[in-house]
Amino acid sequence: MADAKMTSQMTSKGGFIAALDQSGGSTPGALRLYGIADSTYSGDEEMYRLMHEMRVRIMSAPAFTGDKVIGAILFERTMDGDANGKPVPTFLWEERGVVPFLKVDKGLAAEENGAQVMKPMPELDTLLARAVKKGVYGTKMRSVIGQANAAGIAAVVNQQFEVGKQIIGHGLMPIIEPEVSIKSADKQASEAILRDEIAKHLDALPAGTKVMLKLTIPTVPDFYKPLVDHKAVERVVALSGGYTRADACEKLSHNHGMIASFSRALTEDLRVSMSDADFDASLGKTIGEIYKASVEKV
Repeated sequence: MADAKMTSQMTSKGGFIAALDQSGGSTPGALRLYGIADSTYSGDEEMYRLMHEMRVRIMSAPAFTGDKVIGAILFERTMDGDANGKPVPTFLWEERGVVPFLKVDKGLAAEENGAQVMKPMPELDTLLARAVKKGVYGTKMRSVIGQANAAGIAAVVNQQFEVGKQIIGHGLMPIIEPEVSIKSADKQASEAILRDEIAKHLDALPAGTKVMLKLTIPTVPDFYKPLVDHKAVERVVALSGGYTRADACEKLSHNHGMIASFSRALTEDLRVSMSDADFDASLGKTIGEIYKASVEKV
């Protein structure tokens, strides 16, 4: 059963969700952006150790609290790690007031009909049971839509909601993430098909069942407002999708009821070489900008 205080925070509190869930494929790029070159470490274990140190530095910063960062999405290894002597989910909630989520997908399958569904997750029930024991509130899983192909988009949404029901069965809140690529030549047309597909699945959920949605910022402002207002939706969050933070925040500010869940846009100014004071100041400024775009709408 979800923690009532966490549910209240995720339902109504102003702020945004930090995405600290870069996994194997995206970790080297995240470390490069942070100022750690591939040549400075050897093997996955050292890579993940460096990434964990970066994440703990972020989570421990003075500005990284539930005042503005209401939730954080974790990579599995991050969930299993410690921060300041406590399991990361416990540290986030008890020390920082930030609701912990877990990324559960294992990457993307090959493109078919202009979209990529998620790879199979045969160990998902085991992972979800571990997440519950560690005090995680919800999960996130990502698919990608590259073309306005009705069959491809339907396959993505069908899979997202089927896995979402499995997650709900463990008492966790699923964040459904069918990302529309910002590089798509027909992004707006894809969004129209996607909105209808999501609405169809939301309407079919049992009474009282809720999910969260993580969506690319739409081409037309407030295009996803009907989903924001749907009775089966706890919250709609936006991914930055490769936009710079400035662009992502500007676009997000025009979408009422939609809050940020940024990854690269959150960390793009942070460097391993920074003093703690400079690091904390930079992150605090970034958190302020993303918070403002999430709660103060144009």
